[in-house]
Amino acid sequence: MDHESKVLGVDVSFDRDSFMQKMLRDLAGVLQDSIGVREARGFVSIVGARMGDALNDMYRKALGQSTLNGDQVVDVMIDLKHRIGGDFYVISQDSDQIVLGNRKCPFGANVEGRPAMCMMTSNVFGRIAAENLGYACVSVEESFANGNDHCLVRLTLDPNSPKKPLDNSREYFRIGETVADGKLDI
Repeated sequence: MDHESKVLGVDVSFDRDSFMQKMLRDLAGVLQDSIGVREARGFVSIVGARMGDALNDMYRKALGQSTLNGDQVVDVMIDLKHRIGGDFYVISQDSDQIVLGNRKCPFGANVEGRPAMCMMTSNVFGRIAAENLGYACVSVEESFANGNDHCLVRLTLDPNSPKKPLDNSREYFRIGETVADGKLDI
């Protein structure tokens, strides 16, 4: 049976992608409504971290690299978002910070009012950057989920940077490393 055919012969605008987006929106909504936005972000963070690690491994293998450099990390983040329907681009990049913009959310209108879903971006980007560059502090400063007409994501790559955002950010470390006495330790 052809799964794309209209079995009933009615015009219904519904497919696998719209089903998955609606399911994720409803799941995030149920979590936000039942346990709160902060706790919902925690649950989405766990999934995002797992996705980030899996995507990092996939891209490293595809690029034939055991570790990606800063330019490759940015290219990977942009590529993976484009593959799922986002439109991320570099606003600025230096050795201390990466600032990305986004003109189109992969979740479309389903992300509106669901800021917990932004933790997917934070965790995927944070895990990829930290595993390759040692550390990342990620801040989703503007988002479609919060009513903006774009997204602005800032990744600070130095734990001691004066550019590091103080609010609405999450820190990510290479597995096995922590910050002690202001230095990254293995």
